Amino acid sequence: MSVLQIQMRDLTGFRETRLKILTLRPNNKVHWLSYALAVHVCGDPEAALEVLDNYMNTLGENSEEFKRGFESSELALYKNKVLSETTCSQDGDDDFDKLLGVKKAWKHLDEIAHVIVDQTGWLQAKLSYQLQLGMFDDAVETCQFLFKRGSTEDHRVHSAYMCALLNLNRETWSEVEKLTGTATLATFRPLLDKEREVLLKAYGVTPSTTNGSSPDLISADDDTTTEECLAVAFPKSAAIKRIYLTLLPPSSAEFLLAIDKYCRRQIVKGVPSLGSDLSSLYLMEDESQESEKRLILARDPVDIKSHPVYCMLVELVESYICSLTKQSTFPNDSIEHPPSVLLWSWYLRSILHEQAAEYADGITLINKCIDHTPTGVDFYELKARLLEAGGDIQRAADVVDSGRDLDHQDRYINNLTTKTLLRAGRDDEARKRISMFTRHEGNPEQNLYDMQCAWYELELADSLAKKGKLGMSLRKYMAVIKHYEDFHEDQFDFHAYCIRKVTLRSYCDLLKFEDEIWGQPIYCRAAENIIKIYLGLFDAPTKSPSNDEPDYSKMTPAERKKAKNIARKKKKALEKKVGDSEGGVIYDTSKSPEDNGSKKKKPHAVDIDPEGKELLALNPLEESQKFASILINYAPRRITSWVLYYDVSVRRGKMLMGLKALHRMKSIDSTHHDLFARIVDFSQKLESRTTKCHAASEEVISSEFPKLLDDKSLPDFIKSTLDSVKSNPLSSLPMKIVLAKALISSNMATKSDCVSLILDSKLNGRSVTMTTCRDALEFMDSLGKDAITGKGELIQLIMAKFPFAKDF
Repeated sequence: MSVLQIQMRDLTGFRETRLKILTLRPNNKVHWLSYALAVHVCGDPEAALEVLDNYMNTLGENSEEFKRGFESSELALYKNKVLSETTCSQDGDDDFDKLLGVKKAWKHLDEIAHVIVDQTGWLQAKLSYQLQLGMFDDAVETCQFLFKRGSTEDHRVHSAYMCALLNLNRETWSEVEKLTGTATLATFRPLLDKEREVLLKAYGVTPSTTNGSSPDLISADDDTTTEECLAVAFPKSAAIKRIYLTLLPPSSAEFLLAIDKYCRRQIVKGVPSLGSDLSSLYLMEDESQESEKRLILARDPVDIKSHPVYCMLVELVESYICSLTKQSTFPNDSIEHPPSVLLWSWYLRSILHEQAAEYADGITLINKCIDHTPTGVDFYELKARLLEAGGDIQRAADVVDSGRDLDHQDRYINNLTTKTLLRAGRDDEARKRISMFTRHEGNPEQNLYDMQCAWYELELADSLAKKGKLGMSLRKYMAVIKHYEDFHEDQFDFHAYCIRKVTLRSYCDLLKFEDEIWGQPIYCRAAENIIKIYLGLFDAPTKSPSNDEPDYSKMTPAERKKAKNIARKKKKALEKKVGDSEGGVIYDTSKSPEDNGSKKKKPHAVDIDPEGKELLALNPLEESQKFASILINYAPRRITSWVLYYDVSVRRGKMLMGLKALHRMKSIDSTHHDLFARIVDFSQKLESRTTKCHAASEEVISSEFPKLLDDKSLPDFIKSTLDSVKSNPLSSLPMKIVLAKALISSNMATKSDCVSLILDSKLNGRSVTMTTCRDALEFMDSLGKDAITGKGELIQLIMAKFPFAKDF
């Protein structure tokens, strides 16, 4: 029962059950640990700590828990983790009281040091406590010790090292501690000049040592070398060299010299990922953050082309290509290099063209690479990306398939080929490619389902949806949903295992991950597309016998009641059938008459609903509401979660819920085009509705909705947005499209004015992709004959922007 309770997150019941079990069998270690963990997850660390202390008091002096070992180590570190979460029993508000548990946990680490096996985890916990308590000198020493133990490539330790050197407060550390991947403090927020100088000195370079010369990391015989100089202590660390680039100001001469040396080293080695690596240096301030300055990565080609780092890289690589072509050396260098160095310089320049959306120029250079070395798989991959982004997905699929033919043992290029073929709508070819790495017997798609290959199912579902096969598309999206339900159920096996093996810290992380699993990007993508399909079915329902409902108006009350009961039972049976079948698949274990007397065959999959008719027969709004509720609860920071929640709510007539969604969208991104479109939609629906909400709801709407309009009328709100868009030549294309639609629906502008709005920037603004261009063309088509000339001009602009597009 206790396992079921923690599985269902009945935490109170779990705590009570574990207490009863402990009372009945107090001599079992597992029951003590289970009850301590139950108390802990209920949010009572003080009581959990008391349970652990009581358990330790029951042990003898020579018990294994007091000796060095894995289980004793994990138990001690778990107790330390619980201790850090305790608070002062007094009602004080000062920092000392708030950090009393952290201070106790810091002292406790020294007490348990003799039993610890996970020394790195012990040091990381110590480092976190030191930073929270403001013990910066001790934190620096702990970081240096971690570096000596081999953590030089761990960017979390580097972030802590920076916070310790700069004496940053506890609030900043709590934010930096959540960074993942290669992100550090230097990529999280802008550095002050004094902060930059301190960090450069610590990482091996000071402004005074460069003096306009090569900013090479200082050598061991330099007088400025100190114990804290990481570049000298760890000369082979790639992370230290990489972090150094983020510490220099991009506009400085030192940065130019440093990035020059970094690029030359990687080009000589022939590193294909250099372009992706350098793209992480395109940092810019986040304008949406008004309170504190934060850095974000420039992703739009418009922002990338104007970024100083990109401009600097273009000049450098162009100089490499020119010098290597003429004399096989880098600029201002006498060392001759083999032709492969020029090859990888072409490759890097082609990637820079891709980042700036210069697809034709990129294709020219990558063709040179392929002509030079036809066996380079990376070159075909880049060419396929350029063709796909440039508008020719069919040719991109052919190119990447040619690269796959060079190495049939490469699973990555095979998967990439499959994905590209699916995006090109060539499902049968994609199935043949992916089946090369599945079991040869049986249906390859069933094998992929058993392996929970979500990326393939998502791409196939997208392809089927584009072809109008909505039922089959829903089946694939639902298969991804089923995978995550299986992930959630799989934790069932770990409830007893983790406690028995005393991996309590990992178990707590597992519970946290499972609680947030419905907010994972892959799940969100599947759920969002399911909602879009169901909303499309609601707006334009398909006529089928399963959708027909009896005419209740012509029935007597008794007949109506009976008919509704029958319909309700059919609906429950259908939902159960769909839920029980794994993505529309069941397993048949029966024997055929021909198998009489023979060996029992393995269960084989039987597709009970290949076209997804049962999924199409479900209530679209109910299904959409179910998934929209999941998204807003588990992915509340995704603006698309609230966009879809609004779309579902207004179709259900729940205007107050729609208003809530609008306010949450505004808190995430107040300039998003989806927010503007739905504010206009909400205002128009309020004016055109025939029935009003409850009096209390109407009062909330009348008081809160004007805030979204900035206390303006709808025409004034649209006009102010129009002025803002016109004043910014880089305004996004999606924003112009929704603004033009708003002008038409509110009769505020002529069709020719709307066409001019879209064409004025010549597609030189942000968010200009093949998808948004198709949306613009679709809007032009809706305007009729008045937009024929504008549509022709738009097609010419698209062809110039995407030179390989053929479907316009």
